Amino acid sequence: MKTILTWITPSADQIHIWNYFWAVKPLLDMQKENNIYFMIADLHAFISKQEKNFIQQASLNQAKIYIASWLDLEKVILFRQHKVPAHSQLNWILSCLTTLWVLKRMHAFKDKAWKWKQENISAWLFNYPTLMAADILLYNPDLVPVGQDQKQHIEYAQDIAEKFNRNYGETFQIPKEFINKEVATITWIDGRKMSKSYNNFIWILDSEEQILKNVKRITTDSIPLGTAKNPDECNLYKLLKLFLTEEENWQIREKYLTWNFSFKEMKELLFKKIIEFVKPIQEKYNQLSDEEVIKILEQNESKANQIANQNIQKVYDMIWM
Repeated sequence: MKTILTWITPSADQIHIWNYFWAVKPLLDMQKENNIYFMIADLHAFISKQEKNFIQQASLNQAKIYIASWLDLEKVILFRQHKVPAHSQLNWILSCLTTLWVLKRMHAFKDKAWKWKQENISAWLFNYPTLMAADILLYNPDLVPVGQDQKQHIEYAQDIAEKFNRNYGETFQIPKEFINKEVATITWIDGRKMSKSYNNFIWILDSEEQILKNVKRITTDSIPLGTAKNPDECNLYKLLKLFLTEEENWQIREKYLTWNFSFKEMKELLFKKIIEFVKPIQEKYNQLSDEEVIKILEQNESKANQIANQNIQKVYDMIWM
């Protein structure tokens, strides 16, 4: 049995399909045989979303979706980051041990520094990797599921953990990244990563009308019938295969190799599969109240605090005792 930590940032009041397959679906697959911490990363969200009450409500809405997705709350500790003060405490310790040179090399900061004026960049965006490392190391996980674009941050967490262990004694377990290459990046509509930044996504709670509208927007090639096509080069297939059984997947791949059907038929199938996927989640989501979700979160946060407080105290003891 392994310990796993993963998270999602409540920068919106719901999640889109890539969020689900990156953060939620792996937990459903792993929760039977592992101990899992699932963090709603509201401190990370505060870097860019600072409107009063927005993050609070977004966190509740997202928690409803996770619970509606059949998380086993006996196996998964679902908690809000800001409710566990040890995250900020460990972040300070790691910040003291991290040089500016290291943080300047991080791609998240370099990307924003290139796009924005330096005076408009939050200091916490610069320190984002140290907070992420604190989130991870606080629970000594064996595995951390991440997208390919977060691999660098896991490498930093490994490096800073090793540095602390060398300087003060064995304290942190060195985590390993878990990258599901099937969903590390889901392309959508325009061939780019599915992202709110590109406005090229489908929300889990979207109406049938909105989902159909977005499915129709997916760009496809113009090829004659009977012309073989590689499905792995098709944006439409890359999304569709997430919803297919193994048998269905082979049937679709065979159709690509003979190309005896149209992209219109393929989009109709994708629409049908997405609706079959989101409808049960939407129904359960609508049955949950804010009060019920808050009670569940508070119970989980009590468990998270117990573990986190023990580990941050161990960190303090290694430094000062």
